[in-house]
Amino acid sequence: MSLHPLVIQLHFARSEFVRCLNGVSETDAVKRLMPMNCISWYIGHLADQEQRYWIQIAQHKEMISGLTELVGHGKPASTPPLVDMWSAWQAITLAADDFLSTLQTKDLNEFLRLDGKLVHESIGTMLQRNLYHYWFHTGQVHSVRELLGHGDLPEFVGDMSTAVYRPES
Repeated sequence: MSLHPLVIQLHFARSEFVRCLNGVSETDAVKRLMPMNCISWYIGHLADQEQRYWIQIAQHKEMISGLTELVGHGKPASTPPLVDMWSAWQAITLAADDFLSTLQTKDLNEFLRLDGKLVHESIGTMLQRNLYHYWFHTGQVHSVRELLGHGDLPEFVGDMSTAVYRPES
């Protein structure tokens, strides 16, 4: 079974996020340039969304406890260690793909359940929200890196050969 086109796009957005972070040191990853969050926070924050959507809600599991309190939406700013956030992000995205790899077009209009209640967005809308969230924070990370004086940053969107357009089937 092939991956749904939106899942392919999410994988591409993830890869661009990683590309934008290539070469960031632990020291720079935890620097806050007010009012923005630090780079390691963005990594953990995106991992938190994927854990919430694709592991907690979709698979009824939790991988990294305390992540929401550390880097969740609306929580106080934090400066978590880069190595911890990368480790969490890698484990969570791998586990999220267990669910995402099963999605077919017919599934995207379905609603997942949390605590016995339907969540307020369809799987397709959640997938789009997750995808757009990556692009939003990739831009923020790029800005933080520019402000930190990092040179040789990625320009524009990278190699799209793994994410070419194909109609939904």
